[in-house]
Formats: sequence, structure tokens, C-alpha cells
Amino acid sequence: MNKRCRPYLKSTNKSYRIDETYIKVKGQDKYLYRALDSTGQTIEFLLTAKRDKNAAKRFLVKAVEASGNPMPRVMNVDKNPAYPAALEALKADGVIPRRVRLRQCKYLNNVIEQDHRTVKKRVWLAKGYGSFQSAWRTLQGIEAVNMIRKGRVKWLPKEDTVGQAIFISALFGLAAV
Repeated sequence: MNKRCRPYLKSTNKSYRIDETYIKVKGQDKYLYRALDSTGQTIEFLLTAKRDKNAAKRFLVKAVEASGNPMPRVMNVDKNPAYPAALEALKADGVIPRRVRLRQCKYLNNVIEQDHRTVKKRVWLAKGYGSFQSAWRTLQGIEAVNMIRKGRVKWLPKEDTVGQAIFISALFGLAAV
């Protein structure tokens, strides 16, 4: 679902909010990295086994290279020490331009902290996951539906729930509801 809806998404703005939350998989914590713009539109997400520099680096590359999203002007992150190290490594490699600023302030990420609630609610209803792959596939579906629900699809307003259902039906070639 995530791959099918990506070509229809609107572009986001250049102010990224980046944070991670934990998800239980087989009783162990796995980390869901998420990026939103300043208006609350989902940019990208990634489930990883660890919360370190390499995971942060992989996620930042994925967020910057996501189709339909402009290069960020500023990235707002919490006090996780992995982000500055990952961003400096990416700037040194030339993946991210030097002009991109990193702001570490836990209060600027309130938008994303509140948005974690919708994902965590769905994850809690699933009562846990048996494998990393099943968790990843389920989270992709949850995030894709949230992007559609938040009004990120071109020509489809946020309030048009019937249009959203028709859009999802059209993605899979199903009869309209």
C-alpha cells in the first residue's frame, strides 16, 4: 500500500521534525524512526532493530531521498546523540548539503510526539508482533493510511473520507465502496 500511494502524495515543506518511538516485537524493543514536516504531514518512516548512529544515518538518507519531498532547510530532533553524528557523516559524504541545519530541542518536536499516538494506538490493538517482517509490513500500511487520512494525497481533501475510501479502492483495482 505504501509503494502504491507514494506517487500520488503532495510535497511537504522544508522543516522536518524527526523522532523515534519503540515498538515491541517478540517482547523486544525495536525502534520506529519517523519524520514529519512542521504541519504534521508524514515524510518518511523506518523500523530498525537498534537506536544508534547507523540507524539514524539510514533513516536520514531515506527521508531526504523520499520522492516528492524537498531537501530540508532544518531538521528538528530531540537530544539523541546519534543525530548530530549521523548528519555530520552525511554532510561529509555529500548526501546532505552543508546548509541544512540541525536543531536539538525537545520542545520543537511536539508535533511528532503527538502524531506517535495514532501509530502506537494501532500497534497496541495488534497486541504485539511475532516477527520483525510482520511488524514492518503492518507499520507500512498504518503509515500509508495515516498519510491518506491526513490529506497528503493530491486533489483529495483531508475531510473527504468517502474520497479516501475510493482512492484506496482504486489503488488495488477494487470496486468502489
